[in-house]
Amino acid sequence: MANTRILTIDLNFQNKPQAIASYLIRHNNGAVLIESGPGSTLPALETALARENLSSHDITHVLLTHIHLDHAGAAGWLSRQGAQIYVHPNGAPHLLNPEKLIASATRIYGDRMNQLWGEFLPVEQNQLKVPKDAEEIVIGNLRFVAINTPGHAEHHYSYLFENACFSGDVGGVRIPGYSYLHAPMPPPELHFGRWFESISRLRKEKFTRIAPTHFGIYDDAEWQLNELEQKLIAAEKWLEQIMPTEPGLEELREKFEVWMNEQNRSLGLSDDVMQAYKLANPLGMSADGLMRYWKKFRSA
Repeated sequence: MANTRILTIDLNFQNKPQAIASYLIRHNNGAVLIESGPGSTLPALETALARENLSSHDITHVLLTHIHLDHAGAAGWLSRQGAQIYVHPNGAPHLLNPEKLIASATRIYGDRMNQLWGEFLPVEQNQLKVPKDAEEIVIGNLRFVAINTPGHAEHHYSYLFENACFSGDVGGVRIPGYSYLHAPMPPPELHFGRWFESISRLRKEKFTRIAPTHFGIYDDAEWQLNELEQKLIAAEKWLEQIMPTEPGLEELREKFEVWMNEQNRSLGLSDDVMQAYKLANPLGMSADGLMRYWKKFRSA
């Protein structure tokens, strides 16, 4: 059977190509998006839809992997254009009432909030759908399965479709052209054990293609999951070596950046490539996630 066409929409986040993707799949009565992207990239989304002779009103369903702003920020706006929004049960309350989510992001991004993420509107209550783990989602002639995959976040689904897996962030961050990936480890819900369990669970599913939100569709899903697992093992081991010295957050950020840069150089990555990865996955955010994970789960 031929693969259904999946269009990778480059949302051109902050004028950077290949940073955030939204995936478009047509069906009999419109189209599905995997990820809405942030509110700030709605003009890029609408331009891409127009190239396909579609408008935002043709988007009937949006499947969100999780509710971080780069993945779900425009979902409320799309719900007002008529799209049904699918999300993990743990994420649903924050889409209906995003105040806490916006407040915590504002603490991180300050006055850059609007420039980075744009408007985050609540999802219309009657447009919100909360599938169960392993539930089949039938949309016209399309079939998706939601798979609970915590580790990066507790409210994370991956979606299986034909021979592809839309892996959000739990499958890592990758940029086309490089056999290399990062594990995005932001606060507050990074958990290594749950992430390893999610990788094991995804390995049991029959897919050969993997589509992380950052960025693109790849035909080597097995390699990606193996590589991701090695990256997580290395990060946890590094953390176990560093934390007994009780570094402060700033010191941990600096040490983590040095360690990542050493790793990247040993792989022969250019400064340009390293910069592209840092844009898709800011290293300071991962250091913060590691610190919180250690204090919450390990130091006790």
